[in-house]
Amino acid sequence: MDRPAALRPAALRLDATASGHPAGILDAAERAEHRGMDRLVVAETAYDPFLQLARAADRTESIELATGIAVAFARTPMTLAYQAWGLHAASGGRAVIGLGSQVKPHIEKRFGMPWDRPAARMREYVHAVRAIWHSWQTGERLRFRGEFYTHTVMTPVFSPDPVPSGVPRILLAGVGPLMTRTAGAVADGFLSHPFSSTAYLAEQVLPGLTEERARAEAEGAAWTERPFEIVGNVLTATGRTEEELAANRAATRERLAFYASTPAYRPVLAQHGWEGLQEELHTHSVRGRWAEMAALIDDEVFDAFAVCGPVEEVAGEIHRRYAGLVTRLSVSLPEDADPELGLDVLAAVRALGRPEADAG
Repeated sequence: MDRPAALRPAALRLDATASGHPAGILDAAERAEHRGMDRLVVAETAYDPFLQLARAADRTESIELATGIAVAFARTPMTLAYQAWGLHAASGGRAVIGLGSQVKPHIEKRFGMPWDRPAARMREYVHAVRAIWHSWQTGERLRFRGEFYTHTVMTPVFSPDPVPSGVPRILLAGVGPLMTRTAGAVADGFLSHPFSSTAYLAEQVLPGLTEERARAEAEGAAWTERPFEIVGNVLTATGRTEEELAANRAATRERLAFYASTPAYRPVLAQHGWEGLQEELHTHSVRGRWAEMAALIDDEVFDAFAVCGPVEEVAGEIHRRYAGLVTRLSVSLPEDADPELGLDVLAAVRALGRPEADAG
């Protein structure tokens, strides 16, 4: 597959992840920077990632600070623009904004916001955010009118100061083809879901990204001056002892069962001919048979979507699978796993990418 220059993978960059819990974010940020990670990524779960990353900005100097993801449709483009700009300014230009759509029940019933045609809405959403940022950065009048969003009022008192390093990058998460293509069309990068095999990425994700990114480049879109990122997010089970490894493997198997039961992720299983597994798991989930679901994830399915083993072994397998496929990498550990394990794995992956490691 011939990719545009911006999509040709370079040396892997490594992204540490943190839960965003207020009690641990500062230590997590300091550890990630101390261990030489390129970016700290905080998801939006129980806490606002912008707030916690802004706190981390005061305790770090160089590491990039990213949302991974922030829920776009829980906010208007203007609300998101202000939060992202505040983090970018506070961190000296280190913010990276990872966005995702979430699913309809959460948008409508948790956030009380509209949900319709998510890929089309997301495409316009990103354009709206970029228009707002352009107005702040240049002082030009804000004139954005779209199908879903209109932003035409911006007076000096409400316009933040320009950021010398330029506007933040926007990355989009997606699984299905419509959102994947949207990422290629309007974003600075794509965030893969943890429930993505390398076969699904290579055969279902990258072609759409390539086509849409090439079109944006041909049209001279301003954001295509920056390289496009493809971020791999790898389900990982590891441990320093046999007991720790076994516990993390079991937790990862349970997580895989949850993902595989979700109808939205059926195309990922279909890539491998496992549609029947999705149907069986979904039936169990509807009936509340959570304890039985993990047993349906056999070793073949587990190995297609996750890596498992001691730290060095896991790092070698991750590097084998993802080097040359993605440009950035993060590892997704079980919720209760020691976060230092993730840093150990990423450090070992980095060592494998050094010339002296290749020569050996």
